[in-house]
Amino acid sequence: MRSSQVTLKDIARKLGISPSTVSRALKDHPDINNETKKSVNELAQKLKYQPNAVAISLKNRKSNTIAVMIPEIVHYFFSSVLSGIEDVASQKGYTVIICQSNESYAREVANARTLLSHRVDGILVSISKETHSFDHLVDLQEGGIPLVFFDRIAPEIYADQVIIDDLEASRNATRHLISTGCRKIVHFAGPQNLVIGRDRLQGYLNALTEAGLSVDNRFVVEADTFEDARSAMIEMLDEGIVPDGVFAVNDLSAIGAMQAIQKKGFKVPEDIAVVGFSDGRLSGITDPYLTSVDQHGYEMGTMAAEMLFQRIMADEEEYVPEVKILNADLIIRGSSVKE
Repeated sequence: MRSSQVTLKDIARKLGISPSTVSRALKDHPDINNETKKSVNELAQKLKYQPNAVAISLKNRKSNTIAVMIPEIVHYFFSSVLSGIEDVASQKGYTVIICQSNESYAREVANARTLLSHRVDGILVSISKETHSFDHLVDLQEGGIPLVFFDRIAPEIYADQVIIDDLEASRNATRHLISTGCRKIVHFAGPQNLVIGRDRLQGYLNALTEAGLSVDNRFVVEADTFEDARSAMIEMLDEGIVPDGVFAVNDLSAIGAMQAIQKKGFKVPEDIAVVGFSDGRLSGITDPYLTSVDQHGYEMGTMAAEMLFQRIMADEEEYVPEVKILNADLIIRGSSVKE
């Protein structure tokens, strides 16, 4: 193997570690232990590894274009994030390319390869629900492209993040239901490979535990779409399992549950109270209006864009990623307030 062919991924594969760990070890980053640094440097010397000069040079060229990789444009939360991103980019004279994965890992990978070939100056990323491997994102970093994650993060990737405190927001939403008298609360959960899915479930569980309520495994169902939540709620009620509260991972799941509850002859919130998550436009047109967690999408978009431009302008070869956490607010409406 010629030295020009050796990459960070080759070294990482031989040592059984991530490419980002190899990169940081070669740069003597303090987060990497000495034993790992020694192993990486010895193997790099043995393989005659040389940094990719082309990739490094990309950081010195500006296209005045950034990209956004998102799961869905039609989702109100992501459209509000995009509004924040585009406002910041416009002020700085940048064009924004929008890539939609449609919750498909394969499409996300294809989008990443396209953006790498187009040499954009930076990318804002929210991963798809199918994404389990992050090699395509590592490739972007190795290509010298700064990444900033928002909402749905890839914890294995060493990069900036803008998120909300999903665990605390979910805990507060569930505590609100408990405060109204709910004791049998269903959680329609998101995919557990996503950090937000795990955190929202954990916040729900924490609230139950703190209130001295037992956890009924029948009341935790992975259903993060309107159709899945509606079907799951109908099935539950048909089986005679009647909760008195629902906390859903997003508004569409909450609305699917509401429709099923009302279809089966129950009242919201008198019989079953419902709380959603994201506080999109739909929350104001349901009957009753939907109680929901406001994720502050526009603010998240502006903050993520500002972080990305800081990285682009700083042109740093090495940096310590930042994690910025926004507080989420519970907007209480008629779907959870029992008279």
